[in-house]
Amino acid sequence: MIDWLLERMLALPAGLVYLIIGVFAALENIVPPIPADTVALFGGFLVGQIGGSAWLAFLYVWVGNVVGALLVYGAGRRYGERFFATPLGSQLLAPRQLERLSSLYQRHGVIVIFVSRFLPMFRAVVPAFAGTTRLGFWNTAVPLGMASAVWYGALVYLGAQAGENWQALRAGMEGASRWLFFAALVVAVPILVWWWRTRRGGNGD
Repeated sequence: MIDWLLERMLALPAGLVYLIIGVFAALENIVPPIPADTVALFGGFLVGQIGGSAWLAFLYVWVGNVVGALLVYGAGRRYGERFFATPLGSQLLAPRQLERLSSLYQRHGVIVIFVSRFLPMFRAVVPAFAGTTRLGFWNTAVPLGMASAVWYGALVYLGAQAGENWQALRAGMEGASRWLFFAALVVAVPILVWWWRTRRGGNGD
């Protein structure tokens, strides 16, 4: 699917390329399997090839990603507590677990949100829980915006500077993505252990 999309983007004007990469950057917060990283990288590459503005490409990607994440945050803030009070929600997180999660976000939410923007899987989940646990808007938006600026700014810049070396750049990106996915799995293990222990009434924090 991604190869098909990239081929179609080659024939598009710069304005439409900006819009597409911005939409993909927003949608990855709602549909995590969407390869927004690769699309942003390729968007930067296309802009470099056609003489477009890398700054505009970055702006579309950054705004799209931040707005998408904040919409997820808003949904969590409005519906999260109600969902976890349902039988299905309480199976995912018991009230005691949700209280502990809220305490974690209130103490370390800024750091959690910043780091999570670089990790697959966590990007879509963390803003939702930030909303559910009632972390303040600015404590959510500022680290989210800063991390997204660093990550997507780097991707668009690398794409724009790639010259004719798209395949090598893509291969490097795929390698980096595998390492980030591995890092996300490493982070997920203690979280799952904590969930299991607290679910069974253990003393884990």
